Amino acid sequence: MDKFESGFLLGAATAAHQVEGNNTNSDCWAMEQMEHTTYTEPSLDAVDHYHRYPEDIALMADAGLNAYRFSIEWARIEPEEGQFDKAALDHYRDVIRCCRDHSLEPVVTLHHFSSPKWLISKGGWEADTTPDDFARYVRHVIGALGSKLRYVCTINEANMGIQVAAIAKRYMQQMQAQAAKTDGADGTVQVGINLEKMMAGQKAAAAETKHVFGVEKAECFTSMRTPAGDAIVCRAHEAARAVIRELYPEIRVGLTLSLHDIQAVEGGEAAAVKEWDEEFTHYLPYIKDDDFLGVQNYTRSLIGPDGSLPTPEGAELTQMNYEFYPEGLEHVIRTVAKEFHGDLMVTENGIATADDARRVAFIDRALDGVQSCIRDGLPVKGYFHWSLLDNFEWQKGYSMTFGLIAVDRATQTRHPKESLAHLGSFLA
Repeated sequence: MDKFESGFLLGAATAAHQVEGNNTNSDCWAMEQMEHTTYTEPSLDAVDHYHRYPEDIALMADAGLNAYRFSIEWARIEPEEGQFDKAALDHYRDVIRCCRDHSLEPVVTLHHFSSPKWLISKGGWEADTTPDDFARYVRHVIGALGSKLRYVCTINEANMGIQVAAIAKRYMQQMQAQAAKTDGADGTVQVGINLEKMMAGQKAAAAETKHVFGVEKAECFTSMRTPAGDAIVCRAHEAARAVIRELYPEIRVGLTLSLHDIQAVEGGEAAAVKEWDEEFTHYLPYIKDDDFLGVQNYTRSLIGPDGSLPTPEGAELTQMNYEFYPEGLEHVIRTVAKEFHGDLMVTENGIATADDARRVAFIDRALDGVQSCIRDGLPVKGYFHWSLLDNFEWQKGYSMTFGLIAVDRATQTRHPKESLAHLGSFLA
């Protein structure tokens, strides 16, 4: 096993809403409580990282890791528009100090999916006012904490809403194709009755959303995003980057993207190019001046002439129904490096599984690919495994176990897995 040289950042990652608990002023919390929710369960106390972060940071340090990527929760810092919570800001200052005390480099993400509830009431991530609102929040946070930071990710997976929209479009096409295959009588029943119920459910959900947020459609960060909304996210990143460089020009700034290892099968070459453009290439004008890019990869996508193909028959699947394919990380790094010429940092890569031996195997193969890239001169500066803790996987609740550390949520007791120490063993 090759070791990473001194200066390489090797750590684990979390997101505030998924681990902290009781993020009561956020859009995600509000949606979790709704009668017509898409969440299987509410986050509640999550894994109480908000109070137990010293223990979790110490476990990382004891395992030999030297970096921690975590997010600052906008809804805690600015619970009401224009009103900032000093205690919340002090909390994140303490988290950064705890990292430094344990010789871990803090890599901070300023927005990781969850937003203040008030932002959604203004139109959320489809509103022209959002870049300015985000810049005001960033100025407040970086003005207070910037002197203690060297790396900042503005926005996590800036392309997520575009990916959600593409998945929803494919799903609707599949449903329509399935309906077209049925005979007339069954088709009438299926489309008529089911559509009626679906529309009734949509109307009820819209009414509840109007009651909770003041708008009929909550444009959250992970909602289906329009091209105009995609441009708004990019403008928010540019505005945040400008604020950070104005206040602390020495901070290295970037964002992160969710990137599949897109592989074309025969006849799918043109579709694969289009897929990669939507996922990555069209962001280049907005990130070309960034100091680094956060690469986030979990699996590959096979693309045929008509678009995405099913997972190969017999392939090993994770709890998320992703194909077990750690080699995808190296492929993505090499592809990205052809067009983005700043530093690269793997800000997320991991596997949801109950079998920690498979997580260890995933880490071995993924890091072998990272080291191969470094040997070939690619500027990969760090690797953050997703995730530090078994945590709240958004709409899927607590059923997905990505963590290097298991948590008994009845007692919040931490149980480090073998994979935690194994990851740390890659540092010289």
